[in-house]
Amino acid sequence: MSSELFNRLEQKVANAVEALELLRMEAEELREENQRLKQEREEWERRLTALLGKFDEVETETATER
Repeated sequence: MSSELFNRLEQKVANAVEALELLRMEAEELREENQRLKQEREEWERRLTALLGKFDEVETETATER
């Protein structure tokens, strides 16, 4: 194998390794973002459930007053 071919192969391997590392970093960022969004969704669900509970209380109080 000529030196030129070896150098080209070596460069391609280095580029592939760099691309894989960038993809790993991006995947980690996406996992973190996904976790943050899950937590945010859970908080919204908790708040919405609390509000619906308050509406139910008001509805029940209104129904018993009639």
